[in-house]
Amino acid sequence: MIEAHGALEKLVAGLTDRQVAEASALPGWSRGHVLAHLTDNARMFARLAEHALRGDLVASYDGGTDERNAIIDATASRSAAEHRAELARRTAQLEAAWARAGDEDWKRPVTFRNADLAATVWARWREVWIHMLDLDLGVRPDDWPEELACHAVDFLLCRLPAGTCVRAEDVRHQWSVDNAPGTVVTGRVRDLAAWLAGRTPAISPAAAEGLPALGPWPAHPPQRLIPDVRAPVEPNSDIQT
Repeated sequence: MIEAHGALEKLVAGLTDRQVAEASALPGWSRGHVLAHLTDNARMFARLAEHALRGDLVASYDGGTDERNAIIDATASRSAAEHRAELARRTAQLEAAWARAGDEDWKRPVTFRNADLAATVWARWREVWIHMLDLDLGVRPDDWPEELACHAVDFLLCRLPAGTCVRAEDVRHQWSVDNAPGTVVTGRVRDLAAWLAGRTPAISPAAAEGLPALGPWPAHPPQRLIPDVRAPVEPNSDIQT
């Protein structure tokens, strides 16, 4: 995760105000919107971590998606220097919160995906590498760590129809939505991950019957608040990451 943050910092180091205002690879978003999202995402995860370490549960956003979107819209027009400074500040805040976590603390519950604190590290890892593609500043799927690509395929497999098998030929690994026979999609693991994330792979994956349509991104389950969060926390094997 620290390496991902370092790669993002390096990527935006020479960003100009003009580049910030230009369109990103995400429809309707400028690069400023992407940077605003990455910055506030770090703030949000730091907030969850700080509360979790005190034994408290808070919502990711008190105002839900509307609050998240309003923050992005309000901060997207910052200058390049302002984006860099705020991104660095919020990233440092997040890393400092995580650094205070002991082995047992990673099992503490958070409202994000009704998971635990450890799951937020995986989520931030996805956010940073995927959105570095969206900044359209030279990072490509081939730059993703292999482990990140494998994790992304696993996380996004639910976007595929039942029976689909995804086979990464370069790492000799495959994933199946279930055990029923169905479409087999093959490709390099980074290309498969990019395709499943709705981004442009370097080489498109292939399937004899044609690539299946992708379903929605994994949904956030309704947030639940656990009454006694200061009680010992048991490991949760059903966590989405």
